[in-house]
Amino acid sequence: MSNFEVINTDSRCGARRAVLKTAHGEISTPVFMPVGTAGAVKGITPRQLKETGTDVILANTYHLILRPGVDVVERLGGLHRFMAWDCPILTDSGGYQVFSLSPLTRIDDDGVEFASHVDGAKMYLDAETATEIQNRLAADIIMCLDECAPFPADQATLSRAVERTVSWARRAKAAHANSNQLLFAIVQGGIDASLRTRCASELVKLDFDGYAIGGLSVGEGHQNMVATVTHTTRYLPEDKPRYLMGVGTPADIIAAVRVGIDMFDCVLPTRNGRNAFAFTATGPLRLRNSVHADADGPVEPGCECYCCSNFTRAAIRHFFNCPEMLGPILLSLHNITFYQRLMADIRQALENGQFDDWAAEHSRKYESF
Repeated sequence: MSNFEVINTDSRCGARRAVLKTAHGEISTPVFMPVGTAGAVKGITPRQLKETGTDVILANTYHLILRPGVDVVERLGGLHRFMAWDCPILTDSGGYQVFSLSPLTRIDDDGVEFASHVDGAKMYLDAETATEIQNRLAADIIMCLDECAPFPADQATLSRAVERTVSWARRAKAAHANSNQLLFAIVQGGIDASLRTRCASELVKLDFDGYAIGGLSVGEGHQNMVATVTHTTRYLPEDKPRYLMGVGTPADIIAAVRVGIDMFDCVLPTRNGRNAFAFTATGPLRLRNSVHADADGPVEPGCECYCCSNFTRAAIRHFFNCPEMLGPILLSLHNITFYQRLMADIRQALENGQFDDWAAEHSRKYESF
């Protein structure tokens, strides 16, 4: 029985509305996953997170290995109990963080030796270890270890990363030992269409539960990202979920949904919220600006989030300038709500058979972000 059911499609583009079934509930797609890197979405309680419309979150294997350690999480009952979150969780393998955070990394065909960014301690991660750790963390969706090449990278570097990613995916599938978890593979290849084709084609032969597109939103720009995603999705199965990792702005998400992407994660809602930047339907707001010093309206009129229902822009500006931690918390709540409302609107437009027209209008609207 399939874990993924496509409900609606738009015949004018590749967009689709679907349901992904997991051990901790169903996920309506297209979906946005807030990032709880170290086991918590920064500044937000699980109850508050549910009130934003969130029903699946992401945590990161690399950070959880370092602190508090997989033994601790497992002993306390797994990641759901540890995070006090009874809905679906996806864990990234930690591959991207190994390559992006540590300058003291040694990568070969077997795996990765890296220095902890916390205390410099040497650690080792390979396809089997990354899978075993995620099995023990007990998230609903887990990711194969992959090699994310930098941008730009030469052909030899990209090709080597693709070969390792496919090899590690094969090993991860063999090591996967928790039937309650869905295992996703990650397509790499930079913005090279032929390498993306090769990587996707080889991974599809291995028949994973879902497929992610990684290695984007690393400096290639919006047009290159859209072109690469458009090309890659052609080689991914229609009956499996497609996940674009680390993306992105509202315009990025709409463009990716148009070509058939189902799942997204990004730090932008919370990172920007902590820096006094608010997403709204009429454009971005920067709440430290003096224009908000005595503004008595909410961040976004019509928004029903806790921030907009209770606080003025003047109060939020004051909290940031003091500084009081309430400011970043409130804007993070608002921004996550904005993203979840965006995804709900996308799903509704798909159900109504109007997505392509809706996307054309809203893509222009969100170009300013």
